[in-house]
Amino acid sequence: MSQQPVQQPPKRQSGLNSVLVALGPEDAERVTRLAEEAIDIAGPADATVVINHVFTHEEFESRVDTLGFDRAPSDVSADDVARRYSPVRALAAKLDEAGVDYEIRGAVGDYGERVVSVAEELEADLVLVSGRKRSPTGKAVFGSVAQEIMLSAPCPVTFVRADTK
Repeated sequence: MSQQPVQQPPKRQSGLNSVLVALGPEDAERVTRLAEEAIDIAGPADATVVINHVFTHEEFESRVDTLGFDRAPSDVSADDVARRYSPVRALAAKLDEAGVDYEIRGAVGDYGERVVSVAEELEADLVLVSGRKRSPTGKAVFGSVAQEIMLSAPCPVTFVRADTK
C-alpha cells in the first residue's frame, strides 16, 4: 500500500516583510526618530516600509488647496496628498539615503481607526507610532490615539518617543 504525501498548508515566510510607519498631524518634528527606528528595524530584514499619513477631513481639504494640484479636488487622492506632504517627503528621503524600500499611503478619517485599517489591509508585521515625552505620571498611560492603535492593531506596535533635546 503506497502512502499519499500529506498536503501541508503553505508556510508563511518567517521574519519581517512590512513595517507601517504611522504619521499624523503632530509628527513633523518626530520624522527623524521614526526614520531611525524604521531603518534600524526594516533595513536588516530587507522589509518594505509603508509610510502612512492620516489626514482629518479638514486637514485633507486644506492640504489639497495648499499643495496646488492641477486637477479638481475630487480627483485628488489621499495618496497624492501624502506624496507631496513635507513630513512624508522628509521620511522618504531618509529611507532613500539608507537604501530602504518604501511606499507611501495616505488616508483620511480618524487617525487611530485608519492606521489600524491600513495595517490590516497591508497585513503589516509591525506598526511604528510616535508620541511626545510625558511627565512621570503621564508615562503610565500612552496618548489615547497611540493606545487605541496598540490595543486594536493586528500586529505588534512599537511606540517611538520623540527626542526632547
